[in-house]
Amino acid sequence: MISRAEELSDLIAPLIEGIMQEPLWSGFTEQLRRRLSADYVSIVFRPLPDGSPGNRLIHLYTGQAWPDEVNRRFREKLRGEDPMPYHDLAAGRVYALNELLTFGDPEHDRYRLQLLTPGGMEFMRMMRIEEAGGVSAWLTVSRAEGEFTAEDDALIAAIAPFWRAALTNYVALERERVTASVANEAIRRLNFGWLTLDAGGRILDSDAHAAGMLAASDMLRRGPGGRLVARDAAVTREITQAIQALVREPARSFESPRPRAIVLSREPWLDMLLVPSNLRTGTTRAAPALVAYVHADNWSSADRCDQLEQMFDLIPSEARLALALTRGMSIAEAAGELGLTVESARTYSKRIYAKTGARGQADLVRFIHRSVLAIA
Repeated sequence: MISRAEELSDLIAPLIEGIMQEPLWSGFTEQLRRRLSADYVSIVFRPLPDGSPGNRLIHLYTGQAWPDEVNRRFREKLRGEDPMPYHDLAAGRVYALNELLTFGDPEHDRYRLQLLTPGGMEFMRMMRIEEAGGVSAWLTVSRAEGEFTAEDDALIAAIAPFWRAALTNYVALERERVTASVANEAIRRLNFGWLTLDAGGRILDSDAHAAGMLAASDMLRRGPGGRLVARDAAVTREITQAIQALVREPARSFESPRPRAIVLSREPWLDMLLVPSNLRTGTTRAAPALVAYVHADNWSSADRCDQLEQMFDLIPSEARLALALTRGMSIAEAAGELGLTVESARTYSKRIYAKTGARGQADLVRFIHRSVLAIA
């Protein structure tokens, strides 16, 4: 005697794999259509339960599509007159057409005779599934000829728990995709990227932003053995020393080691922050020891100074000093870089603090990097 698991074996695998297919569940709907000798199988749902703009209605189907005239009739009139009680259906129960529509009711008969019958949906089964987050999906199976049997109904009902699990996983993935998309857009606007490193400084992984920045700047690259190296040998030594220190420090102290910031290039600006990783991975990949956050400024220093002048009413010399201070230079270092005396630089800095409202260099850095300049 064939068990239920064996009976469903050719449906469960495509149902699970379907959350990664394009179109979604196309293998499952086609396999179910064949198993039931159906003309049409569809899945309809919204990926998120909030009904917000952009949270589109997803309609997936295999088999015989409606004729153009039937489609036109549905879009122009019958869509708004659909009498089927979709949200009132008990989850996991299989409904026949005469349970979805009341035969003899003029409104229901009009919908059936003008849409379903000419669309080849004379015989129908429908089942609603609701996952834990509140997303509902409807599975519809139809034929133009031949009523579905009790065995067909049992097969559809047996799919319910597996489909609920697949839908739950898909909704969770969709939420993560939305969250990641928003976060990635913020990171892209701020021009940050990340690399993960092992204890030897070898690159394990990176996001697209970091890969793009490294390819464009040539200041940082993957060296022999996959190690992170800079174009400048002195900077490479600084990176190596920082990695070694960060890897050693956790073994010496219960306190978290301080991140290490490294300036890779001043024009165009490129810097990097090395921090110990608290990321954990599964058994198939090694957990990184460090994360390197890479930041680039695609604007030239002259353009950034122009922005500072406009935004805070700075004169050019003040704007140049403000930019130097926000990039980590001390007053003395900035004075030497800009050809100023230390006393002149101090005078300028006081004017900068007065015009920007900053109370000191650290406050100036926070103020400017949290302003719209950061995403300009």
